Amino acid sequence: MPKIKELLVDMYNCEGNLNDEEYLCGVLEAAAKHAGAKILQKIVHRFSPVGRSVILILAETHISIHTWPEYKYAALDIFLCGEGKNPEDAWIIVKNSLKPRRFKTKMIERIIG
Repeated sequence: MPKIKELLVDMYNCEGNLNDEEYLCGVLEAAAKHAGAKILQKIVHRFSPVGRSVILILAETHISIHTWPEYKYAALDIFLCGEGKNPEDAWIIVKNSLKPRRFKTKMIERIIG
């Protein structure tokens, strides 16, 4: 039976620019590529006065990030399916780019069938 892994990450005291949508898109695109995922669509929402939501729809499900720059906080969701696809591969790229001083992770594994 196939397994689907979803990694949820709360990132605190991030050093990366959480309000720059081009930067955030680049980070998530690099993370998806590193995990071997195919990007189908990109969605960006700008909050006023600050904050961004970026969602990459993947052939293998999605990667999303929601940011609160005023608190240096971001919530990350990496949801991947497919043989050999591991959300932790994408997380490495995000972690190295946004440089949270502290983070909490939660892995969820689902079995289909």
